[in-house]
Order: sequence, then C-alpha cells, then structure tokens
Amino acid sequence: MSKTLVIDPKSCTGCRLCELVCSFKKTETYNPARARIRTIVMEDEIAFVPMTCWQCEEPVCQEVCPTGAIGRDEGTDAVIISVERCIGCKMCMMVCPFGNIQSNGAHEPVVKCDLCGGEPECVLFCPTNALQYLPADKFTLARKKRIAEKFRSILEEVEW
Repeated sequence: MSKTLVIDPKSCTGCRLCELVCSFKKTETYNPARARIRTIVMEDEIAFVPMTCWQCEEPVCQEVCPTGAIGRDEGTDAVIISVERCIGCKMCMMVCPFGNIQSNGAHEPVVKCDLCGGEPECVLFCPTNALQYLPADKFTLARKKRIAEKFRSILEEVEW
C-alpha cells in the first residue's frame, strides 16, 4: 500500500525543524530558504502550518510542463521533477494551487518535495508528530483532501 504525507496543523509548534532537516537533506546546508517545506505563520490565529507538495492525484504542474520533466515515482507515488529535463521556465510554479514549488534562482531548475524517496526526513525529526507519513487508506486521503480544500479556500481569499 502506498503512503502519503499528512500534516496536522494543530500539532505544529512552529519550531521549523522540518525546514532545517529538509534543507540539509537536499542541499547539505542548514538554510530554511532552500527547504522543500515551509512553515507558514498565521499571526492573527497564533498558528503554524507546515506546507509542502500535496502530491496531487492529477498534478496540474505535470500537465503544463513543456519538457515532460514532471512525473510520478512508481515506488513512492510522489510527483517528482527531473533536474535533467527541467528548463527552469517556472510554469509549474505558476499553476500550483498551493504554491509548493520553489526556485532558488533565475536559471536553476525548480524544486519540490519528493518525499525523500519514501523516508521523509521532516517526519523523522518532527517533535510533535505534526508531520506523519501514513498508509494512503481512504480515511487518510479523505482527511488530506479536506485539509487541502481548506487551504485552497484560504488562498483564494488572499489572492490579489
């Protein structure tokens, strides 16, 4: 059975350890700006929400990629970007409904969470279990979809 990354915003304390371990795993630097996960601070509600790729069932980023650089890993079911094929056009960044694809420079390939090959580092180090990598059963997927829909409605409210 495949697994999915599940985020529980109510358990997040905003420690941002997930960002540090992700950046180190991917770039060998402790630099949250280079992480594939971001902790969003909601000051009015005094809340923290870890945000990363939702590994969409039908990824629009994959649909718009002109080079076919975006595909699905058969082992983890993660939506992945081929660094070799990415030309850095950033079309995927523009269409991601959650803003979870990043770029670190004008001529660099885009990056996003790839679930660390099936062992997400952020989950291993999350002290409050706000991040979990769980079997993708119907309950887990339904919960993930409800959370994604809430994020989408919030994002629609703040769009310019």
